Amino acid sequence: MYGFREITEADNKTIASLIRKSLEKARLDIPGTAYYDDCLDRLSEAYGSDTGRYYVLTDEGGEVVGGIGYSAFEYMDDTAELQKLYLDDKAHGKGIGYSMISFIEDRMREAGFKFSYLETHDNLQAAIHIYQKAGYEEMDRPGEIGHSAMTRFFIKRL
Repeated sequence: MYGFREITEADNKTIASLIRKSLEKARLDIPGTAYYDDCLDRLSEAYGSDTGRYYVLTDEGGEVVGGIGYSAFEYMDDTAELQKLYLDDKAHGKGIGYSMISFIEDRMREAGFKFSYLETHDNLQAAIHIYQKAGYEEMDRPGEIGHSAMTRFFIKRL
Protein backbone atom coordinates (compact mmCIF):
# COMPACT_ATOMS: atom_id res chain seq x y z
CA MET A 1 0.00 0.00 0.00
CA TYR A 2 1.34 3.39 -0.98
CA GLY A 3 0.70 6.65 0.82
CA PHE A 4 1.31 10.36 0.40
CA ARG A 5 2.69 12.87 2.86
CA GLU A 6 4.16 16.33 2.59
CA ILE A 7 7.88 16.44 1.99
CA THR A 8 10.15 17.04 4.99
CA GLU A 9 13.74 18.18 5.19
CA ALA A 10 14.75 14.56 5.80
CA ASP A 11 13.34 13.64 2.33
CA ASN A 12 15.33 16.23 0.37
CA LYS A 13 18.36 14.06 -0.43
CA THR A 14 16.26 11.03 -1.42
CA ILE A 15 13.96 12.98 -3.75
CA ALA A 16 16.83 14.94 -5.33
CA SER A 17 18.67 11.67 -6.01
CA LEU A 18 15.54 10.04 -7.47
CA ILE A 19 14.94 13.01 -9.79
CA ARG A 20 18.56 13.16 -10.94
CA LYS A 21 18.73 9.40 -11.61
CA SER A 22 15.48 9.51 -13.57
CA LEU A 23 16.67 12.42 -15.69
CA GLU A 24 20.05 10.78 -16.30
CA LYS A 25 18.29 7.61 -17.46
CA ALA A 26 16.23 9.70 -19.93
CA ARG A 27 19.38 11.58 -21.03
CA LEU A 28 17.89 14.79 -19.67
CA ASP A 29 20.66 15.67 -17.23
CA ILE A 30 21.07 18.88 -19.19
CA PRO A 31 20.61 22.59 -18.51
CA GLY A 32 17.00 23.69 -18.84
CA THR A 33 15.61 20.70 -16.89
CA ALA A 34 14.81 20.08 -13.22
CA TYR A 35 18.26 18.45 -12.99
CA TYR A 36 19.76 21.91 -12.59
CA ASP A 37 17.04 23.56 -10.48
CA ASP A 38 18.61 25.65 -7.74
CA CYS A 39 16.12 24.28 -5.23
CA LEU A 40 16.45 20.58 -6.12
CA ASP A 41 18.44 19.71 -3.01
CA ARG A 42 16.03 21.57 -0.73
CA LEU A 43 12.56 20.94 -2.10
CA SER A 44 11.07 21.00 1.40
CA GLU A 45 12.00 24.69 1.58
CA ALA A 46 10.95 25.51 -1.99
CA TYR A 47 7.41 24.16 -1.51
CA GLY A 48 5.06 24.63 1.38
CA SER A 49 3.07 27.77 0.71
CA ASP A 50 -0.48 28.57 -0.35
CA THR A 51 0.71 28.57 -3.95
CA GLY A 52 2.57 25.27 -3.96
CA ARG A 53 3.17 21.97 -2.23
CA TYR A 54 5.31 18.88 -2.72
CA TYR A 55 4.40 15.37 -1.58
CA VAL A 56 6.39 12.19 -1.33
CA LEU A 57 4.98 8.76 -2.07
CA THR A 58 5.96 6.04 0.37
CA ASP A 59 5.66 2.27 0.12
CA GLU A 60 4.29 -0.05 2.80
CA GLY A 61 7.65 0.04 4.59
CA GLY A 62 7.72 3.83 4.68
CA GLU A 63 10.44 4.13 2.02
CA VAL A 64 10.14 7.12 -0.31
CA VAL A 65 9.53 5.79 -3.83
CA GLY A 66 8.28 8.90 -5.59
CA GLY A 67 7.20 12.47 -5.42
CA ILE A 68 4.91 15.03 -7.02
CA GLY A 69 4.18 18.69 -6.52
CA TYR A 70 2.48 21.78 -7.82
CA SER A 71 3.08 25.49 -7.82
CA ALA A 72 1.10 28.44 -9.11
CA PHE A 73 1.88 29.03 -12.78
CA GLU A 74 2.00 32.80 -12.74
CA TYR A 75 1.81 33.15 -16.51
CA MET A 76 -1.72 31.72 -16.75
CA ASP A 77 -4.71 32.72 -14.61
CA ASP A 78 -6.10 30.19 -12.12
CA THR A 79 -3.44 27.66 -13.16
CA ALA A 80 -1.13 25.43 -11.16
CA GLU A 81 1.82 23.68 -12.71
CA LEU A 82 2.14 19.97 -12.01
CA GLN A 83 5.82 19.60 -11.11
CA LYS A 84 8.44 16.96 -10.52
CA LEU A 85 6.44 13.76 -10.89
CA TYR A 86 9.02 11.04 -10.44
CA LEU A 87 8.86 7.38 -9.44
CA ASP A 88 11.55 4.93 -8.46
CA ASP A 89 11.99 2.16 -11.05
CA LYS A 90 10.65 -0.44 -8.61
CA ALA A 91 7.29 1.40 -8.52
CA HIS A 92 6.89 1.63 -12.31
CA GLY A 93 4.26 -0.33 -14.19
CA LYS A 94 1.72 -0.48 -11.38
CA GLY A 95 -0.55 2.41 -12.37
CA ILE A 96 0.78 4.56 -9.56
CA GLY A 97 1.42 7.52 -11.85
CA TYR A 98 -2.33 7.92 -12.40
CA SER A 99 -2.96 7.87 -8.66
CA MET A 100 -0.25 10.49 -8.16
CA ILE A 101 -1.80 12.77 -10.78
CA SER A 102 -5.27 12.37 -9.30
CA PHE A 103 -3.91 13.11 -5.82
CA ILE A 104 -2.12 16.30 -6.88
CA GLU A 105 -5.08 17.50 -8.94
CA ASP A 106 -7.24 17.21 -5.81
CA ARG A 107 -4.71 19.33 -3.90
CA MET A 108 -4.74 21.90 -6.73
CA ARG A 109 -8.55 22.10 -6.61
CA GLU A 110 -8.49 22.49 -2.83
CA ALA A 111 -6.08 25.41 -3.29
CA GLY A 112 -8.53 27.06 -5.71
CA PHE A 113 -6.87 26.38 -9.05
CA LYS A 114 -9.03 25.72 -12.11
CA PHE A 115 -6.38 24.39 -14.51
CA SER A 116 -3.36 22.12 -14.32
CA TYR A 117 -0.47 22.84 -16.69
CA LEU A 118 2.63 20.74 -17.22
CA GLU A 119 5.71 20.68 -19.36
CA THR A 120 7.67 17.61 -20.33
CA HIS A 121 10.08 16.32 -22.97
CA ASP A 122 9.83 14.03 -25.98
CA ASN A 123 12.31 11.67 -24.26
CA LEU A 124 9.66 10.91 -21.62
CA GLN A 125 7.19 8.98 -23.77
CA ALA A 126 5.82 6.89 -20.89
CA ALA A 127 5.02 10.08 -18.95
CA ILE A 128 3.40 11.68 -22.00
CA HIS A 129 1.20 8.59 -22.40
CA ILE A 130 0.10 8.83 -18.76
CA TYR A 131 -0.65 12.56 -19.02
CA GLN A 132 -2.76 12.03 -22.13
CA LYS A 133 -4.67 9.12 -20.55
CA ALA A 134 -5.25 11.31 -17.48
CA GLY A 135 -7.03 13.88 -19.66
CA TYR A 136 -4.28 16.38 -20.41
CA GLU A 137 -4.45 18.01 -23.81
CA GLU A 138 -1.40 19.16 -25.69
CA MET A 139 -1.06 22.89 -26.22
CA ASP A 140 1.33 25.23 -27.96
CA ARG A 141 4.44 26.27 -26.08
CA PRO A 142 3.46 29.14 -23.76
CA GLY A 143 5.36 32.41 -23.96
CA GLU A 144 6.95 31.72 -20.58
CA ILE A 145 7.97 28.30 -19.29
CA GLY A 146 9.81 26.96 -16.26
CA HIS A 147 12.39 24.77 -18.00
CA SER A 148 13.80 25.87 -21.34
CA ALA A 149 14.70 22.37 -22.55
CA MET A 150 11.11 21.12 -22.41
CA THR A 151 9.48 20.29 -25.74
CA ARG A 152 5.87 19.27 -24.90
CA PHE A 153 3.20 21.25 -23.04
CA PHE A 154 -0.16 20.13 -21.66
CA ILE A 155 -3.21 21.61 -19.94
CA LYS A 156 -6.24 20.18 -18.18
CA ARG A 157 -9.33 21.79 -16.69
CA LEU A 158 -9.64 20.63 -13.09
